[in-house]
Amino acid sequence: MKMIRHSLLLPFLLLGAALLRAQSLPAPDPSPNARKLAPALALPGSAKGPRTVRVQVAQTDLFGKWLARHLPAVKITARPGGGDIVVATGLDEAGLQKLLGCPWVRYVDVPNRVAREELAQDRLDLTANKITPVHALYPALSGAGLALSVKEQAFDKRDIDFRGRMLNAAAIPNEYSAHATMMASMAAGGGNSAPSGRGVAWQARLAHASFTELLPDDAAALLAAGISVQNHSYGVGIENYYGIEAHEYDQSTFRNPVLLHVFSSGNAGRDTSKTGPYAGIPGYATLTGQFKMAKNTLSVGAVDRTGGAVGISSRGPAYDGRVKPELAALGEAGTSDAAALVSGISLLVQQAYRDQRGTLPPAALVKAALLNSADDAGRPEVDFETGFGNADALGAVRTVLEGRFFVDSLAQGAERVYTVRVPAGGYRLKGTLVWHDPEAAPNAARALVNDLDLQLRSPATGTRWRPWTLSPFPHPDSLARPARRGEDHLNNAEQVTLTMPAPGVYEFRVRGFRVAAGRQAYSLAYEIEPPFAWVYPVRGTVLTTGTPSPVRWEWPRPDSSARLEYRVIGSEEWLPAGEEDGLPQSPFGWTPPDTAARMQLRLVSETGTFASDTFAVAPALTLREGYRCGEELMLYWSPAPGASGYQLYRLGDQYMEPLLTTTDTLVTLNPGRDSVYYAVAPLFGGTAGPRGNTAVSTRAASACYVVSLLPRQLVTDTVLLDLEVGTTYQLRSVQLERWTNGRFETVQSVSPVNALTMTFADPMPARGVNRYRVRIENVRNEIYYSGEESVFYVRQDQIMVFPNPVRGGQPVNVAGEWGAAPDTYYRLYDHLGKLLFERWETGTLHQIPTHGLRKGIYLLEARTGSAPPAFSRFVVL
Repeated sequence: MKMIRHSLLLPFLLLGAALLRAQSLPAPDPSPNARKLAPALALPGSAKGPRTVRVQVAQTDLFGKWLARHLPAVKITARPGGGDIVVATGLDEAGLQKLLGCPWVRYVDVPNRVAREELAQDRLDLTANKITPVHALYPALSGAGLALSVKEQAFDKRDIDFRGRMLNAAAIPNEYSAHATMMASMAAGGGNSAPSGRGVAWQARLAHASFTELLPDDAAALLAAGISVQNHSYGVGIENYYGIEAHEYDQSTFRNPVLLHVFSSGNAGRDTSKTGPYAGIPGYATLTGQFKMAKNTLSVGAVDRTGGAVGISSRGPAYDGRVKPELAALGEAGTSDAAALVSGISLLVQQAYRDQRGTLPPAALVKAALLNSADDAGRPEVDFETGFGNADALGAVRTVLEGRFFVDSLAQGAERVYTVRVPAGGYRLKGTLVWHDPEAAPNAARALVNDLDLQLRSPATGTRWRPWTLSPFPHPDSLARPARRGEDHLNNAEQVTLTMPAPGVYEFRVRGFRVAAGRQAYSLAYEIEPPFAWVYPVRGTVLTTGTPSPVRWEWPRPDSSARLEYRVIGSEEWLPAGEEDGLPQSPFGWTPPDTAARMQLRLVSETGTFASDTFAVAPALTLREGYRCGEELMLYWSPAPGASGYQLYRLGDQYMEPLLTTTDTLVTLNPGRDSVYYAVAPLFGGTAGPRGNTAVSTRAASACYVVSLLPRQLVTDTVLLDLEVGTTYQLRSVQLERWTNGRFETVQSVSPVNALTMTFADPMPARGVNRYRVRIENVRNEIYYSGEESVFYVRQDQIMVFPNPVRGGQPVNVAGEWGAAPDTYYRLYDHLGKLLFERWETGTLHQIPTHGLRKGIYLLEARTGSAPPAFSRFVVL
């Protein structure tokens, strides 16, 4: 009886599941014309006066004839470069409806919107996405020979971190954005200003593109300029539909398969979409721009230093339930940073492929390597917050360098099988399939056109594992559910994993489930994750003494407790690097000891000991300018304990370049006029320690030793001047001089000079303006002078008026010294005692206007606090 009841219930259960699946998709609009209209244009109240819209047309010539006949008042502007998209202006509501009925109109979309930068930037930490290990282990991978386009406002083309690497620099506007400059620096900064300013692909060339046009740039022109990655760290507000912009990006990338576009997902993660199937669901479907709905691009969310999703990071799904963002990266201040880092990583992956094979890889392979190597973040496996995980530059690069990928194509119904061997001890087997899909029609209910399927199979047991999928049903509970295995008919990226695989042979199977025509190209990447891996520091790393460094490791199934220890190479003594009890968490902030040495870290647990590679620890040196006298420049720095010498660097055509080595801590150079950027690093047995921040020699040659000469107060009853010199090296004497009776006379002299700072006092200044300078003499009898400084000397409770007499209409200057009182109250009288005006002034030096004053004698009264008033007469000519 129970079996009968279950059999009767089964059709109803299947019907219910089908209804749930149907509810997860957008309901088709019954009107054919309505399907041609972007959702934002159909919103109530969206029409406010004449409209401007983008129109995708089937045949531009026939559309032009139709428009001239039916809507002659509408103005049409063709898109630069031609194509099937035009801009129509001057449409009222009736005209819009008539336009939708045109047989040559395919789709009507919103026009350009104002793009907004999506925040930046927090401290740059290239260890979080394993970029620093790539730089240390594979120093040749630097983006050399490749180019990145930064599409937004212009970056600062005068920044020395971009020196000599900008494409068409003359065309980059002089007015720049700090946001764009930071994006360019993170992705491809040269590190000339400081080692911490080195970006991901630090030798890649840089180009600027404006985001005033939201449609994709001409792909052929980008590729002809050598640009293979374009970064888009901007948004326009939440949009949830597949519009003309998404269509154009998918078309462009499908036709140009090596070009990769990287978008920030947006910073609207805490907002709520107002349109689309996910309208009204807080915190979901919040990507900022319909161009981010494209399938063949890469949208990037933001995570913090521990890999947790950042609250403001925009979340998926896409309008049709697809996984968005596909990837995440460090971006504690926003997703702009995350996108810039991934753009740089993409260049490193492209270079790894090009250096081995002589050509650029398909962008689908770059994307597959990035998604497959990503570290799980957020919910297990895939989710709508961080996509397939947190970007792992080292894993992506090694995927290509070690040949762990397949690039192939297949037709409808065909199947390809790829075998891999898993050794004993592997923690997880993972494979990711990615393909560039043909563009869908604008406003398509589902964007996917060609559908491929991925499965993992064990030939030994016949067991099959399907890829991970997410529920697209528009309800918070469904969207928050963990990933499940199943068939995926929404995404053009699928991933399958197997934890703790038995050693042996496995098969990745790719099948053409639905291929509309011809063959569909694809890329498949795979990896076998180890049970433990050190991330940072690695071989070739140099840590700075006394500076906290993020020690990182991966341990998917950690023990309950462990000890983090370090040792100096050559010593058998291991010292604690962290707390003795408990389990240290990665990343662990470790401050290396104040010594120069080669060291090693290890984690000791109940199941084993995991030792890192050896790495170096050394101090970073601060370079100082001692003097710049004539053609001679002197630089110096503090000694580094244990250093065998020092390497001095100078900015070359593109990068900081070695200039000379020395065992001294002082050098003198004849730099020439253009050499102003220098840095120094300690040497330890031929190995360079960390390069210090770049020093800028901007002192005029005439100033020589003088860093600054500043009066304590411009108006005062006690004249004090503070002097700073760059060095006391070869300095014989310093004298303060005052201009008196047509010449400078000595006021005070210091010899010998034993300090970099000193204060001079003038015991007998003249009333009014006093001019001062410093005279410097070195041991070679060479004399140099500082610039002049002026001080108004006024005895307390007095005022000085100048010029006197003054020409009518010109202001008269008033100087006074009133102690600590901040405000002065002025009254001006004529020669008959009539009050002309009164006013409050702040400070010690003021201007009194003389507009409207007749020629004659005037009396000025000044009061401050409880002090007696001060008076002064002046004459207006």
